Amino acid sequence: MSQQQISIDDQQPLLIRFFAHLFSYIFHPLFIPLYVTWFLAFIHPSYFSGLSVHEKVFVLIRVAYIMIFFPVITVFLLKQLNFISSFFLKTQRDRIIPYVACGIYFFWMYLVFKNSESAPIILTVFIMGIFLSSSAALITNIYYKISMHAIGMGGLLGIFLIIMRSNTMLMTLPMSLALLIAGVVSSSRLIVSDHTQKEIYMGLLVGILCQLVAMIIV
Repeated sequence: MSQQQISIDDQQPLLIRFFAHLFSYIFHPLFIPLYVTWFLAFIHPSYFSGLSVHEKVFVLIRVAYIMIFFPVITVFLLKQLNFISSFFLKTQRDRIIPYVACGIYFFWMYLVFKNSESAPIILTVFIMGIFLSSSAALITNIYYKISMHAIGMGGLLGIFLIIMRSNTMLMTLPMSLALLIAGVVSSSRLIVSDHTQKEIYMGLLVGILCQLVAMIIV
């Protein structure tokens, strides 16, 4: 933990630090794909309209298995083998292998949905955006430690912007909630991590842009 993190964290009341950590865990970047897939499957009125509840749940399970379980078990094994110094990937060096591994998992998930007749194109776009984000984060990691949480929030905002553009549902409330969550999570990372404002803003920008680029590619 850096001196900057200690000073910022200790200046905040205990309750604020507690909620900052809580929001950081609840909205961990690995969970964002699951949340967005749930939104597309169970909240959006048309993208998954042709699937039964069981089929929608199966899609969620596949996302959780490939995009959450595999990255978590990879980080766990890397820690046990002493390839990384912390489960929290606090240094740029610790993040190199997880970024590469997650990029493979995310591209695998993209191919699964791309070749699936039942998966809506918006989900394929979103997963491609995540893959591009992880690739951009790997490159950016050479120069400084960009915020992974902010990238996740940027991805959430980016895909919601794409849905708004499609005019397939009224997105006023979902987009407002997404902006609120992005603000809370970004503020939480400034409180309980050693990220600078630049690293937070760059993460948001990368997440949003990669979703927009994915829309063009897919």
